[in-house]
This record gives sequence, structure tokens and C-alpha cells, in this order.
Amino acid sequence: MARGKSEEYILKRKIEELLTKEYACTAEELHGTETIFSIRTDAKQPYIQILAYRHCVVVCTSEDLHGTIKRLLAGKSRDEIFELPYVYGQTIHYIPDLSLAEASLAPPDYECEFFFEQEVLSLRGLTGFGNSLEFEADGSTPTRAVCIAKENGKVVGAAGAAGSSVEGLWEVGVDVLEGRRNAGLGTRLVRRLTRELLERNILPYYSASVTNLGSQMVASRCGYIPAWVDTFGTTLDGSSVYHEIVSGMRLGVVRK
Repeated sequence: MARGKSEEYILKRKIEELLTKEYACTAEELHGTETIFSIRTDAKQPYIQILAYRHCVVVCTSEDLHGTIKRLLAGKSRDEIFELPYVYGQTIHYIPDLSLAEASLAPPDYECEFFFEQEVLSLRGLTGFGNSLEFEADGSTPTRAVCIAKENGKVVGAAGAAGSSVEGLWEVGVDVLEGRRNAGLGTRLVRRLTRELLERNILPYYSASVTNLGSQMVASRCGYIPAWVDTFGTTLDGSSVYHEIVSGMRLGVVRK
């Protein structure tokens, strides 16, 4: 189904609304070429997360880290900033090329089902699909849509979407069980889910770790294109996996 420039504009606007919320910056700054040092006032602990979007970099921190991090990174290139030892993990986020949106494709040799909103709760108890469908201890789930594939009655793959802080913009993730991978199942599930969301006027985006080449290949095969990269949000309160290293670097404001 052909999609127009107006939908592309809406998608871009929603993505930038999401980024301005998450990184405490302005849309104008996102379109600039400078390194922006912003403050996330709702961060309760020492916090840092870094974003690369278009030609700019945004370094978002809690207020207590702002001055120290700004002095540390002033004049540094984008690559140098992303090598900062106080952060870890990087994620590539993709948006669909709406001009290439395809008809939904059911995975061959699998029974495929789609669940939307309250219907997702019927899958309560299903485990092993942490990127696409995950339930809390109380039985609730952030997943608002999911497409599953079954083989002999067993769920072997799922593509799910959870809401974001921007209305009508949902994040897509996918899981395929070991033994069913590398056969196109994940790609077909994401295509099907993307189609279903677009039919409901919901705009999806897809996220993959920079180390997960399989997930990146799924994004590419589904017509998703890279839009931004960010680091994991690191709370420097002792919960970081690199806490011992970080605390030994004498940042000054980091406390054990």
C-alpha cells in the first residue's frame, strides 16, 4: 500500500517528539550540528545517556553530573564521546521506509496469530520472548500488539510492540526460539506486525543492539532504515555492571 509524504512527516515528527522527551532537548537542537549537554531533571540518581541523531550529539545527564561531564567531553568528536567509559551498550533504532511497506506475509509452515491490546493478555504465562512479549509479576504487560508463530501448537516466534511516551508511536521487538532461527521467521513476523500497526495508524520503530547482527538484518529485510543511535541509560548508583570500574575513576560526583 503506497504511503505519502504526509505520513513520513508525521513519523519524523513523532520520533523527534520522543527524542526531545527522552533527552531533554529541543527539536531545533536535534537539527543542529553541535554537541548538546542537557539535564534530565527527573533523574533521581547520577545518570547519563548519549544520543546521535542526524548531525548532532546529545549528552543527557542528571543535574549533579552535568558540569563534570560537560568539561570532560568539551571539544570531543562523536566517536570519542560514545567511547566514554561511564556508559555501556549501544542501540540502533530504525524507522520503516513507508514507501516500501509490504502486504502482510504469514510465515510459511507456521500457524500465525495476531493479538491487539486486551487480546494480548490471553498469552499470559508465555515465557522466553523477552524482546517481544513480557509479563510482569502481576500479570500485566507493556506489550500492546503481538504476532506469534506456532509449530505443532507451540509458540516458536513472536514479534511484539509496546507503547512509547509519544501517542501512536510503538517500539517493535522480535524473538525466535533457538532451532527456528536463520530461516526468515523473524523477518516475516516483523513484516506482518508492521503491516498490522500501519493499518491501525500506529507508527512503529525497531531497535537492535549494535552487536546483534541478526536483529539488524531483520530490520533491513523488513524495509526499516537506521534513524538514531544511543547508549544504554546508565544510572551511576551502584547498579551499573561497570560500577567498580566507574567508582575507581574518581569522577567526583559518583557515590558508592
